[in-house]
Amino acid sequence: MNKPSFKGRTTGMAVATAFALLAGGIGIGRLRGDVQTPNPPVSLNLANPSEGASRDGFAPIVKKVLPEVVNISTSKLVKTSDSASGEMPQMLPMDPFFRQFFGGHGQFMLPQAPREQREKSLGSGVIISPDGYILTNNHVVAGATEIRVTTSNKQEYQARIVGTDPKTDLAVLKIDATNLPAITIADSSNVQVGDYALAIGDPFGVGETVTMGIVSATGRTNLGIEDYEDFIQTDAPINPGNSGGALVNDRGELIGVNTAILPDGSGGNQGIGFAIPSNLAVNVTDQIVKYGKVTRAYLGVSIQNLTPELAKAFGAPQLRGALVGDVTPGSPAQRAGLQKGDVIIGLNGKAITDSNELRMSVAMMAPGSTANLKLWRSGSEQSTEVKLGTFPSDTQQASLEPSNPRGALQGVTVENLDAEAIQELGLPANTSGVVVTGIDPSSPAADSGLQQGDVIQQVNHHNVSNVSEFDRAIRKVGNNPLLLVDRQGSTLFIAA
Repeated sequence: MNKPSFKGRTTGMAVATAFALLAGGIGIGRLRGDVQTPNPPVSLNLANPSEGASRDGFAPIVKKVLPEVVNISTSKLVKTSDSASGEMPQMLPMDPFFRQFFGGHGQFMLPQAPREQREKSLGSGVIISPDGYILTNNHVVAGATEIRVTTSNKQEYQARIVGTDPKTDLAVLKIDATNLPAITIADSSNVQVGDYALAIGDPFGVGETVTMGIVSATGRTNLGIEDYEDFIQTDAPINPGNSGGALVNDRGELIGVNTAILPDGSGGNQGIGFAIPSNLAVNVTDQIVKYGKVTRAYLGVSIQNLTPELAKAFGAPQLRGALVGDVTPGSPAQRAGLQKGDVIIGLNGKAITDSNELRMSVAMMAPGSTANLKLWRSGSEQSTEVKLGTFPSDTQQASLEPSNPRGALQGVTVENLDAEAIQELGLPANTSGVVVTGIDPSSPAADSGLQQGDVIQQVNHHNVSNVSEFDRAIRKVGNNPLLLVDRQGSTLFIAA
C-alpha cells in the first residue's frame, strides 16, 4: 500500500492546501530565533482536575476557550514572472543585424525581471500567557514580513517572532498586550484514545470555529510530516486555516496544536487530523521563550526498530527496543561504551518500545543531563550511564529502517571494494567489505532491505573484506544471515 501523501501547508485563503493545522544520533539541530537575549520564563497555567462537559453540552467549555484562540494573518513578498502575473512581456524593436536569427521578425520579447508580489495567508494561534505570548505552527509564519494577530474581541496587534522550531513545526509569537486570557495546558501523556477532542481555530478565514470528535490515536509517527513526530490523531474536523489552533479536551485544556490532515485530493477534511501534543509544545516553548532557540540532547547513535528476524539474531527476548546500527565516533554514546548491536530497552527507568520513542525521549532531555540506559547485549541485560551532549546543527542522523527484512541472501551480486568504488560511494579510505552491485528483483534478497551500493562489512558478526571471505561466511551461515551494512557512511543491521 502506498504511503499517504501529505502535501502542502495551510496558509489560509491564498491556497486551500491539504495541511490544515500543526527528536541525538538523536535530537534536532539549533533553530534560528529572532531573540538574541534570554527572556524571563513564562508562567503557564497547568491543568488541575475539574468538571468536564455539562448537561449544556460543550457550550460552557467553548465559551471559555474561544477567547484563548486567535487569528493570525501574515503577508510576505514573493517573486513572480510576467507569465505568472498575467502581464505580457515588453515588445521592443529589433536591430536589423539580429533579425536573421529570429526569423526576420521586426520585434522581440525582452524578458522581464521577476516582480515582487505580496502574498497573504491565514492561520490560528493559542494564547499561552497573559502578557502576550502566542503558540502557533512554524509553517503559519515562515517567511512572513508582517504578522498580525486578531483576538476574539476583534483587537488587532502587530506580532513579532520570538523563535521557531521547524523540526517540530512550532513557533512562538509575542504581542504587546496584557491581561490576555491564557489557555490551560493539560499533560498530554494522560490523553487516551476515545477521549473527547475539540478543534478550535479559523478555518478558511470564516471566523472562530469549533468542531468535535474524539482522540483516534496517540503517538503517531513516520508520517513524513515533520522531522520529529509524536502526533495525536483526531477525527474532529480540521480544515485549512486551523494551523496552529487548539485541540482541547472536554475540560477546555490544551492537549495539542492542530497541524496537519490526511488529504483527499481536494484539501478537505477526511476525519484524520494530527496535532502536536502539548507536552512537546511546552518543552519547545520554554526553550524559545528563555533563549530564542531550541537545543536538544545528543546521544550519537543511528537506530532501527527490531524485527522478528533481528530480535532472533540478537537473542532479544522481546520484540521491543531500539537496535543500535551505528555509533558516531567521538559521541557521548561512544565514550559511554555503546556498541553496534546493542538493543536499548530502557531510558531513565522507562521502557523503550521502538526507535522513535528513544529518539523523542532523548530529544526532550537537556544537553549535559545523564541518560540511564538499559541494554540487551550478548544475551543479557546491562545498564550504563551516558552524559548527553548538545546536538550539532550540521549532524544528520537517521533511523535506518530496512523494509520488510526476510528470506535468504539470494540473487545478490557483490564485488571487492576497491579505491575507485570507495571514492564513488563517498566512503572513508579505510572502509572495508564487499559492495553490492546487483540484486535480482525476484529474489528473497530484494525484500530484505539490502540495496545496490551497500557495503557489507560483517556476516553474523564476522568481518568480511573481500568476495572470498564473504562467500565462505555465507556458506557457513546458510539461511538467514545477519549482515552489518554501511550505507552512505552509516551502518545498520539487516536480517537477510
